[in-house]
Formats: sequence, C-alpha cells, structure tokens
Amino acid sequence: MNRCNAVFALLCALGLWACNAAAQTEPIRQYVTEPDGTVVALRTFPARALRGTLVVQAPPNVLLDNQPDRLSPGARIRGANGMIALSASLLGQTLPVMYTREPNGMLHDVWVLTTLEAQRLPTKPSYSK
Repeated sequence: MNRCNAVFALLCALGLWACNAAAQTEPIRQYVTEPDGTVVALRTFPARALRGTLVVQAPPNVLLDNQPDRLSPGARIRGANGMIALSASLLGQTLPVMYTREPNGMLHDVWVLTTLEAQRLPTKPSYSK
C-alpha cells in the first residue's frame, strides 16, 4: 500500500527548501555607489552585532579591543572574502571586525571587515559597546 502521494512529497520538499533558505548565515549585501561611479557590495550585519578590533593570540584566546576574550566552541569567523577563516590562520593580525556573542558571553560569530566596510561602518556609538 502506497502511503505517500506525490502532492504530499512535493509540499514537504518545498517546506524543506524554504527552511534551508531561511537558515543561511551569510549576511545580506547592500550595494553602494562610490563617487567615481563604481558599485560596491557591503555586507549588512545583525542588529545585535558590535564593532571591535580582534587579535587572535592562541586559539581560542583572543584580544578584543585590547581586552582578553575567548571564542566559543562553535565560533564562526568569516574572512573579508565571506568564507570561513580558521582562527589559527589569523594569529597575530589586528583585524577590524563585527561580532556577536553567545548567551554565555563568548564570541560566537565574527566577520572580518574589508577596508571599505571598516571605513563606512562607524566605530562608536552605534556599532560598539
């Protein structure tokens, strides 16, 4: 006996596709026109994201705005190119970042800013503590 019909399977597939689309972690891009006429893409970040300067010392230990901090066990660091960056590959570099914290207070999501994003996003008061 066939208990699954084609319409039900199609609805389930569409539902899973919609959930997958909503679960994307990459920030949305906005497009800005420079004075010389070139169009550049800037990422937008979650409303709770804060601005800071990150230095990876010995993962998971980092300095955030010259204060000792720690990456969470599931921390994700996205490089300036939008791809996942391993914390060990960023050792000793001083990076402008946007970040969010997990409920325990550790750094969870970190986005390394491009030079254009670092110039455009204010450091205080709207994007920092």
